[in-house]
Amino acid sequence: MNRVIIAICFLLSIITITGDVSGQELVAPINYNPVLKGHKTLPRRAPKTAGATALTLPFFEDFSSYWIYPDSTKWMDDEVYINNTMCVSPIDRGCATFDDLNSLGMPYDSFSTTAVNYADSLTSRPIDLSGYTPADSLYLSFYYQPQGHGFYPIYGDSLMLYFVDKYGGVVKEWSIDGGIGVQPFQQVMIPLLDTIFFDTAFQFRFVNIASLDYSDAVWNVDYIRLAANRSVGDSTVPDVAFTSNPTFLLNDYTSMPYNQFKANPLSEMATHIYDTIQNDSSLFQSAINGSMIVTDKGTGTVLTSGTYTSSLAGYQKEQVATASSIPVGTLPSYAAGTRVDFGIEYYLQSTPSTGVTVNDTIVKDQVFDNYLAYDDGTAEKSYYLNLFPTLDGRIAIEYHLDEPDTIRGMAIYFGRQLPYPVYKTFNIFIWTALKDINGASADVAVDSDEALIPYYNDTTNNFWTYAFTTPVVLPAGTFYAGTQQIAGAGDDSLYFGLDANRIGSNHAYYNVLDAWTPSQISGAIMMRPILGHSVYNTSIKEVNATPQQWKVMPNPARDELQFQFESNENAAYFVTDIRGVTIKQGHVASGKTIDISGLTPGMYFVNLGGGVISGAPQKIIKL
Repeated sequence: MNRVIIAICFLLSIITITGDVSGQELVAPINYNPVLKGHKTLPRRAPKTAGATALTLPFFEDFSSYWIYPDSTKWMDDEVYINNTMCVSPIDRGCATFDDLNSLGMPYDSFSTTAVNYADSLTSRPIDLSGYTPADSLYLSFYYQPQGHGFYPIYGDSLMLYFVDKYGGVVKEWSIDGGIGVQPFQQVMIPLLDTIFFDTAFQFRFVNIASLDYSDAVWNVDYIRLAANRSVGDSTVPDVAFTSNPTFLLNDYTSMPYNQFKANPLSEMATHIYDTIQNDSSLFQSAINGSMIVTDKGTGTVLTSGTYTSSLAGYQKEQVATASSIPVGTLPSYAAGTRVDFGIEYYLQSTPSTGVTVNDTIVKDQVFDNYLAYDDGTAEKSYYLNLFPTLDGRIAIEYHLDEPDTIRGMAIYFGRQLPYPVYKTFNIFIWTALKDINGASADVAVDSDEALIPYYNDTTNNFWTYAFTTPVVLPAGTFYAGTQQIAGAGDDSLYFGLDANRIGSNHAYYNVLDAWTPSQISGAIMMRPILGHSVYNTSIKEVNATPQQWKVMPNPARDELQFQFESNENAAYFVTDIRGVTIKQGHVASGKTIDISGLTPGMYFVNLGGGVISGAPQKIIKL
């Protein structure tokens, strides 16, 4: 199918699924998950594992670990994403997310907008049920939730559960169709009644069918239990557990430079850290005791600690917020520009438990680094502006400084688009005032970097860094940082990462009709001003010399590409496919060649950087 037609179909589908927002602000699926690494295979049959020691009952999984893949001692595959950001009010902290993204975080099919196929699967390790009979009343229970913080599974999507019998056959035991949006987690109770399942290597397997139309098609699964002597009414567990991560130590930012924090800690530090716990048992719980400790990880010094009591109305399914005062105390001293980490640990005490205690403890770092952030570093959706052909589109995020500082650049998290948006240039702006916002009579732009290219980055924090040629010195107070998309330049609908877990004001404004308007989208748009010491473009060193252009030849090419530029230094090169995935990179000198004979024929983009070299990526055709 023609890729232009695909892009139009994609845009129409996004407009359809984002009918809950109005005006020129729209949201779309993130279309990739850079947290996931490695290669995924998709077995169509849950395998028996010869020679492996089978698990025994009871089987319990609540996905409350801090690892992004399923626990290999319980599960055969790694296709689902273990997290605490895609689910809404889980039974306890963590869930398994099924979507249409593979373990590289990419769509299973990057081109078809109509394909419907098996996507993620989650297969238990063999479980020895040979000593049981139907009279032992074995039940498998689990909770599921469609959509969560992603996009809902549409009609044609489904979540299914299979049992593997003693002969290796796969039997569908349960399924739920798509077409439903976010709702509270629902519990399913399934009895094991057929003797065909009572062997030494029983397995069960969840799998989702996803319409591969660039929708995330999310299902979340949580709190899986398989045990004997249960009944259909056995729907509670003697367990009180955390259901979310603690809020940040900071009052508004999720991260900021430590010197900025130290300049006004009473204003920047939150008066309380909040978390949510849930009583999932049928037992009355009038109060839950807990403790908290905050440690400077650089020195090991305990900054504050204490106990708290959370009041509960008493019975199951009740969620309350825990609150702990955070005295400022004696804050450690560090040189400006130093990254500082405070470790925060929460514990629940004297609570009923299944015997699994990991969900009674929450560990989190409060990071002070060289950037200002409202987001938590993970994107659940994409944010974009619906632009008019003859008008610019601008996004501005409001920030504040507690003391004068220097803005060195901007880190931006882009939502993946297909085809790769190499033609969508944009500008970065720093403003000290926006017209009609906070009483300002006009826009005051103090700096801009222009004709920039969006990239997807697979580094630690998944942001792409744009270093400013000229640093911007700002006084203490409010400023705005954001982007401009130029009218008629073909850069409309540029996707930015959206942290959907952000609660409260997102501090964002947009301008598509020559007037600034407060954003109505829930979530933090993932742009981070970088402060303090010099920073560098991602993979490209910052320089102040006049940039020089480069070229690559021949085009089309079959086996080799030769680069021409004036610098005597080696330059970094990057070859990406149309999805934006970097498939070849390295360093090359002017006049030298790189080998591309192993690339599949098709269209690619080549970019070059380093020293005094700059320029837009160039499209090449591999024969």
